[in-house]
Amino acid sequence: MTRIDFHSNVPDKVAYACRLLRKAYGARNRIVVMTEDAAQLAELDQALWTFSATDFLPHAHVNDPLAPDSAIVLTDTDAVELPQADVLVNLSRRAPAQFENFPRLIEVISLDEADTAAGRQRFVAYKRQEFQPTHLNVGKS
Repeated sequence: MTRIDFHSNVPDKVAYACRLLRKAYGARNRIVVMTEDAAQLAELDQALWTFSATDFLPHAHVNDPLAPDSAIVLTDTDAVELPQADVLVNLSRRAPAQFENFPRLIEVISLDEADTAAGRQRFVAYKRQEFQPTHLNVGKS
């Protein structure tokens, strides 16, 4: 069964995703990241190239010919077949259709009210499906 973790009260989803991906990649995980839309995907793609002067996080778009060999695959849709991976990171406000194909799902929820409300709905929906999501309040001091 998929392990589902919610990381909430995230001030900046893209910056947080970069740090999360660095940690997951360092643990030798293969990761798929689902973004809200093409604009957020482009922002994350750019951030992965520039967020650290010392770290390189190899990544590719899901439709790129290099995606099967990439440790991190970026997508803004789950209407395509997503590659096998250890972790699915969801930056979007929708539940990924293929989340059960992954051993772990990390839901990243921002401070935005609409994003928080959508996250709460997903949390309840996962519980209704008999998953036991965990919660990490990132913004808590």
